[in-house]
Amino acid sequence: MSSHAKQLSSSGIKSFQEFIQNADYSLTTCLKADPASSQDGEDHRAREVCSGHFVPVTPTPLLKPSYIIHSPSLFKELGLQDELSKDRDFIKMFCGDLSSTQQPRGFGWATGYALSIYGTEYNQQCPFGTGNGYGDGRAISVFEGLFKGKRWEMQLKGGGPTPYCRGADGRAVLRSSVREFMAQELMHALGIPTTRSLTLFVSQSQTVMRPWYSEQSKSQDPDVLVENPIAITTRVASSFLRVGQLELFARRARRDAHPDAFEELKTIVMHLIEREYKNEIDQSLDISDQVVLLAHTFRERLCTLVANWLRVGYCQGNFNSDNCAAGGFTLDYGPFGFCELFEAQFQPWIGGGGHFALLNQPIAAEANFHMFWKSVRLLLLDDSRKLEELDQIRKDFEPHMQSKIQDMWSKKLGLSQHNHQLCERLLELLELSKVDYTIFFRELSHLPHNFSALKKSFYESLPEQLETQWTSWFDQWYQLITQENDQQMVSKRMLKTNPKYIWREWLIVPAYEQASRGDYSLIHQIQAVLNHPYEEQTQAIEDEYYRLRPEAYSCAGGISHYSCSS
Repeated sequence: MSSHAKQLSSSGIKSFQEFIQNADYSLTTCLKADPASSQDGEDHRAREVCSGHFVPVTPTPLLKPSYIIHSPSLFKELGLQDELSKDRDFIKMFCGDLSSTQQPRGFGWATGYALSIYGTEYNQQCPFGTGNGYGDGRAISVFEGLFKGKRWEMQLKGGGPTPYCRGADGRAVLRSSVREFMAQELMHALGIPTTRSLTLFVSQSQTVMRPWYSEQSKSQDPDVLVENPIAITTRVASSFLRVGQLELFARRARRDAHPDAFEELKTIVMHLIEREYKNEIDQSLDISDQVVLLAHTFRERLCTLVANWLRVGYCQGNFNSDNCAAGGFTLDYGPFGFCELFEAQFQPWIGGGGHFALLNQPIAAEANFHMFWKSVRLLLLDDSRKLEELDQIRKDFEPHMQSKIQDMWSKKLGLSQHNHQLCERLLELLELSKVDYTIFFRELSHLPHNFSALKKSFYESLPEQLETQWTSWFDQWYQLITQENDQQMVSKRMLKTNPKYIWREWLIVPAYEQASRGDYSLIHQIQAVLNHPYEEQTQAIEDEYYRLRPEAYSCAGGISHYSCSS
C-alpha cells in the first residue's frame, strides 16, 4: 500500500479528487449499452430501447442547490469524511452536474426493466405498448466504485428525464426525497437490508407542480395541485439490479426479439451473480450450477427480507417485480408506509388495493420470485437435472417463507419455538382491537406481569368481552414465557427485535414542510432519533416520538394515505 493510500485509509476521504480515485465501473464495462444510444448521453426524450442493458444519459443539474443532509453513518462505512459533503465538485456531481467535475465519465446511465404484478406481465405502462419504454424514468446512476473493498453504485433519484421517462419531467419533489432519504437510513438502523442514503440537495429556484392534498383534507385522492421544490437524493447500493430487469431480457429471449437476446439475458444473470452473490456462489462452476445456487440464495434473502418487513410493520406499498431488488434488499421507497394502528390489510397507497397490503407481502414476494424463476429457467432448458432442482426451489418457496415468518413471530413474542395457536389468536385480537403495533410489542418486550401494562398501546378502551379475551391470551403467553430459563435474556432479545421508535408519517410531514421553507432542523432531529430505533432515549424524545397517532391524522390525506405522486 502506498503512503498516500495509507493516509487515506487512516484519515478518510476528504476531497472529491480523492473520492473519484475509487471509481471502478463494472456495469457499463461488462454489460452492453443500447446500440441506438447517443455518444454524449444527451438522451432525454421518451423512446423505445429495444436492446442493450443500459442507456448512457446525462442527468439534469439542480439550479442553485442547497445542502440539506447527508448520512454520517454511510459516509463512515464508505471511509468518507463528513467534510466531503461540502466539497464543491462533490456537490456538483450529486446535484446532477457532471460537466466539469473531472470524474472518469461525463455521463451516467439508466436501465430498462419489465413490469409484472402478481405474476401477470404488463405492457400498458409502456407508452409504446411493447415494454421497450419502461425503466428508470428519473433514476440515473452517476458513479460506481470500490470503497474499503466493497463495490457501491450511486444513483440520483430525481436527476431529470431519461429515455424511460414516459414523457414526465424526471424530477422528484422535496417531500418524496426527504421521505426516501430518511426511510432508507431508518431501515438500515433497524437491521434490514436496504438501499442507503448518501446526500440530499434541494433547488432554491426550481419547482414543479404535483397533485397532493389540501390542508386537513380527508379526500382519498389528491385534491389540489401543489408547487413543490425539486430535490435530488442519492441512493447507494451494491447494485440496482431488479427482478424486472431479468424479466425484460427473458421476455425478449423467449420471443427471439433480436439476435443477441438470449446472450443479453445470460450476461445480466452472470453480472448479478458477480455483483450480489460472489461470496456465496463459486463463479468457476458451470453456469447451470450457478443459476441453481442463485435461485436458492435469492429465495433465502427474499423470504428473510419480507419476514423482517412484517417484524417492524413496513409495507412496501407497490411490491411489483420492478420494485424487487434481485440482490434481496429493500428497494424503491415510493408509496411505502409503516403500520401504526394494526391492520392486516394496511396499505397507505391509494393505488395499491389489497395486493400489496401488509400481510399480503409474502404472497407478493412469491409472485416476484416466480417471475425471477421463470426468467432464469431459460438458461437451464438443456439441463433437465438442474432444471428439476430449480423447479423444486420454486415449489418450496411458500413453506420456506412460512418458516421465516413463524420464526419472526416467535422472536417478537420471546418464544424459543413457534406456537401456532398463540400467534393466530394474537393476530385475531390485534385485528379486532385498535392497537399500536410498535408500542404493543415494545411494551410486551419488558415482560409485564399482567395485561393492564399493555393498555397504553390501545387507541380505545376495550369492551369487557374483548378485554377478557386479551387477558386470556396474555396469561397463556406469560405462562410460556415463564418457562424460559433466563427471563432477563428473553427481554433483552425482544427489545432488540421490537423497535421503540418507528416511522410515523404525522411526525415526518412537518419535517418536509419546514424544509420547503428552508428550515432543515427537524429533518436532522428526526434522523438522529431514528438512527437508534431500539434504544431508550431521553424522556423528551419519548414523549414526542413514542406515542399513539393523534385522532386528527386517522383519515388525513397525505398522512394516513397518499398517492404515489412524487
